Amino acid sequence: MSEPPQNWRPSASRELLRQRAALLAQTRAFFAQRGVLEVDTPMLVNAAVTDVHIESAVVQLAPRSQAYFLHTSPEYAMKRLLAAGSGDIFQICHVVRGAERSRLHNPEFTLLEWYRLGFSMEQLMDEVDALARALLGGACVDYPTEHLSYREAFRRHLDLDPFTADVARLEHIAQALGYRSAGAGDARRDELLELLVSASVGPRLGRGTLTFLHHYPASQAALAQLDAQQPGTALRFELYCEGVELANGFQELTSAAEQHRRFEQDREERRRRRLPAIEVDERLLAALAAGLPACAGVALGFDRLLMLAVGAREIEAVLSFPTESA
Repeated sequence: MSEPPQNWRPSASRELLRQRAALLAQTRAFFAQRGVLEVDTPMLVNAAVTDVHIESAVVQLAPRSQAYFLHTSPEYAMKRLLAAGSGDIFQICHVVRGAERSRLHNPEFTLLEWYRLGFSMEQLMDEVDALARALLGGACVDYPTEHLSYREAFRRHLDLDPFTADVARLEHIAQALGYRSAGAGDARRDELLELLVSASVGPRLGRGTLTFLHHYPASQAALAQLDAQQPGTALRFELYCEGVELANGFQELTSAAEQHRRFEQDREERRRRRLPAIEVDERLLAALAAGLPACAGVALGFDRLLMLAVGAREIEAVLSFPTESA
């Protein structure tokens, strides 16, 4: 008989399990008070995401059967519910993203996602602020709220304007940090900016504050609307606390044609990088065409928030079973 594995024990203590359960109960109470309905969507889906920076895990239910995917976010399915008339909704679920492992990443993690009909980006930021404060409790009791534009953050921490700085300068800074871009053209520029946010700007945000980084470049809109009042920017925000990105939100794009164009742009970049080809999610596009109501939505990393609430330094410290021992 082989030796039993030494890592059979869950890494989370009973006290941590209790704290996690308490935060989940608080979250549900928060949304119940606001009349936001809890929903449940499939973890196993027919379509992967086209985003070049996210890899969907492939699942086959039987040998040589159709390939399915584990969802990286419940976003597409939740938008189909919204288009069908669900009203305001939230969901707490496990998601899986390939090739993500670090101090702040585990391939499988818990995501809290919600959508509010008729909300602007600013209104949703206010609600995210209220929930984060309720869940973080004493960890941020005296923290002010800061709203910092993407442009202002780069000027403050890297002394450059991300909208006008030339690619050579961005490349030089990224290389000094040990990074290089795999993109070309506009995709190269965006990848360099994203590297600089993750390696240099982001870790400096939210130090003693809850910092909302907003108005990203239009080329990084993903599923967000563009801002007609600030050309070249998207109605997208992220929340940072103590250098940790907690949430990513959008005033949601409702145009099926524009979303299809962005998906095809992603697919072309995937081809250029020789990444696996991904078909667009036609069901999501059909829902948008049928009529997604005007709304704003956000995804919040629940494990990261728990990490900050209990004073842990690594996401692994708040998971019962990190992927390596699952």
